[in-house]
Amino acid sequence: MSACDLIIAYCKQHGSITQMEATNAFGCTRLSGRIWDLKRRPGIVVTDAWEYGVNRYQKPTRYKRYYVTEEAK
Repeated sequence: MSACDLIIAYCKQHGSITQMEATNAFGCTRLSGRIWDLKRRPGIVVTDAWEYGVNRYQKPTRYKRYYVTEEAK
């Protein structure tokens, strides 16, 4: 399975994905690159949203959560 296929399967099961989840689940350290690839695939819809939190040093941080779905045929 390619990284793009793993991302689609992960989003089907969990609803969305972040960079940390992709790294922990299947070692994908370039999620933004694979999202770029997925956006160019016909029948794939990718949306995203910024999330805000704090890092391990209690400093404000933000990251993207991606939602990947397949269009109904």
